[in-house]
Amino acid sequence: GNPIVRFALQLAPLTFPRPVELRGAEWAEIDFDNARWNIPANRMKMRLPHIIPLSRQAIEILVQVQKISGNGKYVFPSAWTTSKTISENTINFALRRLGYSSDKQTGHGFRSMASTLLNEMKYDRDNIEKQLAHVDGGVRGAYNEAEWLEDRRDMMQEWADFIYRLKAEAAE
Repeated sequence: GNPIVRFALQLAPLTFPRPVELRGAEWAEIDFDNARWNIPANRMKMRLPHIIPLSRQAIEILVQVQKISGNGKYVFPSAWTTSKTISENTINFALRRLGYSSDKQTGHGFRSMASTLLNEMKYDRDNIEKQLAHVDGGVRGAYNEAEWLEDRRDMMQEWADFIYRLKAEAAE
């Protein structure tokens, strides 16, 4: 299908943002030098800025996407106009075309999959929740501004390596 949609589908399981955050990704948010995706507060559900450390694999995907959409504002522009993003249903429609029913996989489901597997793999719960941009409640949430960026960077690289190992095993 459309290469923009294909790249979005490849990036989603590696970074597991909310679908609206993925669709609305802007090139100005991508920091290639520091391998980070800096999502501003106004684009986040909880209205707090969020940093997604980017694995080598995620960077490789973004470099490929940049060849197609790098001259525009959006990483994943609409096929009809570069002034808009892919639609909210694009990822889910692509998953249906690939044979995944809505009870098996959705764009938002990459978040659940990552959370479940990373917890089963015994990664630190705080790092997982921070990576999902979940906010602590109560007093801890009010005072804790830790980002655990280095730990999360390691986790995200190991996660990407795990995903790519699964991909290689499935191809054998």
